[in-house]
Amino acid sequence: MFCDLGDVRVHYEVRGEGTPIILIHGFSLDYRLMEGCMEPVFAGKSGYQRIYLDLPGMGKTKGEHWINGTDDMLEVVTRFIDEVIPGQSFLIAGESYGGYLARGVVSKMAGRVEGLLTICSPIYAEHAKRELPEHTVIKTDKRLIASLTEEEAAEFTSLAVVQDEYVLNRTREEIMPGALLADPDFLEKIKQNYSFSFSIDLAKPFEKPVLFFAGRQDAVVGYKDHWKVMGQFPRASFAVLDRAGHNLQIEQPAVFNALVADWLDRTEETTSLKKEPIK
Repeated sequence: MFCDLGDVRVHYEVRGEGTPIILIHGFSLDYRLMEGCMEPVFAGKSGYQRIYLDLPGMGKTKGEHWINGTDDMLEVVTRFIDEVIPGQSFLIAGESYGGYLARGVVSKMAGRVEGLLTICSPIYAEHAKRELPEHTVIKTDKRLIASLTEEEAAEFTSLAVVQDEYVLNRTREEIMPGALLADPDFLEKIKQNYSFSFSIDLAKPFEKPVLFFAGRQDAVVGYKDHWKVMGQFPRASFAVLDRAGHNLQIEQPAVFNALVADWLDRTEETTSLKKEPIK
């Protein structure tokens, strides 16, 4: 379905009913990235309305001429939220660039956000500021890699820390289809204005449940920079997973599912406490 904001039509998919959770994919991909990793968590958990959107220039959302950078992307996301769940509180989760945008949403709408989850997201948008490890492969299946086309092998091995059939199949299902739909010319424009023009550091601590995922072997955004924002998030769990690169959610699915379920439990506990009458 589409949400018409007048100057942009945002494609999105909704699963379930209950507490809204806004889910934002990474750069050049589409909603299937977040759907693929989050829906298994909700398979045995009711009471949540999962709202998966395609960012402009990605998936089925057209990149409009007036959208020139991440500031404009954030405007689209906040207007989308106001349109689809007007006045409601919500949870928000994002992967990579989507997590960077999610932190932007918290900076603008903290009063309505009941919890934040980021997956392998940059603390610093500028690559030069990131403290990164070298790309390291923990596990590989040489026969599998040899069976791929040269192009697919190069793309898969450039990011994957675990290079086996399971990770490849999920990459093909959740990542590659979205990448094929992206508008490269539009996204090149966004890359030139990838950072917010303002600081998303919070003026006061965000005292709601937070979960930051980082891959120990993530050579794209790293993990060490996360320690620099700990003071802003007193209710945050910081999970740095070994055997995990930039696609941590695929390479460590069992740990990912367990920790996301814990985050959801913590948000439920916090919101239920808010609703209890004062005695």
